[in-house]
Amino acid sequence: MNIIPLICLVGAILGGETPATGELKLYGETQPHMGTEFTIQVYAADQALAQRGLAAAFREIGRLDRMMTDYDPQSELSRLGASSPHDSEVEISDDLWQILTAGEKVSRATGGAFDVTVGPLTKAWRQARRQKQLPAADKLAAALAAVGYEHLKLSPPDAKTKTAQLTQPNMRLDLGGIAQGYAADRALEVLNEHGLSRALVNASGDIVVADPPPGLPGWKIALGDLDPHQAPTKFIFLANAAISNSGDAYQFVEVAGQRYSHIVDPQTGLGLTSRMSVSVLAPNSTTADAYASAVCVLGPERGLKLVKEAELEALFVIAVEEGVETKATRGFEKQIVTVKCLDPNVSHEQ
Repeated sequence: MNIIPLICLVGAILGGETPATGELKLYGETQPHMGTEFTIQVYAADQALAQRGLAAAFREIGRLDRMMTDYDPQSELSRLGASSPHDSEVEISDDLWQILTAGEKVSRATGGAFDVTVGPLTKAWRQARRQKQLPAADKLAAALAAVGYEHLKLSPPDAKTKTAQLTQPNMRLDLGGIAQGYAADRALEVLNEHGLSRALVNASGDIVVADPPPGLPGWKIALGDLDPHQAPTKFIFLANAAISNSGDAYQFVEVAGQRYSHIVDPQTGLGLTSRMSVSVLAPNSTTADAYASAVCVLGPERGLKLVKEAELEALFVIAVEEGVETKATRGFEKQIVTVKCLDPNVSHEQ
């Protein structure tokens, strides 16, 4: 895919300076990975440097995609779950151990609202969405019996060999709520290794950024809304941090007049029915991605309590009878700015 310089106009909004000709220029590229699109933008002194960094970052995303997909029976993730329960520990790669460990940490903190062992439920729910009918009660019960993060045993951090053990029959892992964030973090690390410190990686709403554009306080990020066709009016400017959005704006199914989200509650096995959009701010995209999914399941009251305990920030946009209601942590509210979007290429929508 061709790499072309992009024009950055956000400097005019907050009084920053647009980089002069011959200095750093903005380059970007988009590729399909993990069932969605990854967009990477970098400031570089020349196109050759940008091209090397972007190519390396996308290679890393592709490698992780092949490793962590549950659609390919030959992926490392699928092979791990194919013969559960395991009588003994199974050796796994460092990347898979890292993401499973991160997922387990969030699972414990959220009481299972986020759970990487939700694979049997997402498989049943994918079929239900295709057929536009709820899973049969017996199939749902069988899937629920195979879910539980406590049934996934991982080797300790100081172990020489990284291992995992699935102790429950018919367990399957699904990293859909955390893999994009992890891949975005790794891509940003690769860009930094190539000397590209002013960079943004957007995995369809899971966004992580490094240093800000020249002369600006941060990258301009549009906040998600319930209506994906509504032009954004609220933004934050982000640097060396991550933001992830979760909700049912694009992926849902209606059954018997009830709208169900693609986000599955691990406790019920069904898609969420409350319409909302959640954005979570965190130090890295792995954490933001997982917590965004979890707080969607928990709802605004318990979700906001959870992110405060985790020292994160969050914004809820909720559908109510009167229209739309927003709830946010104080730290998130302070960062929101309302400005007119001068150019569609300027903002990086969630």
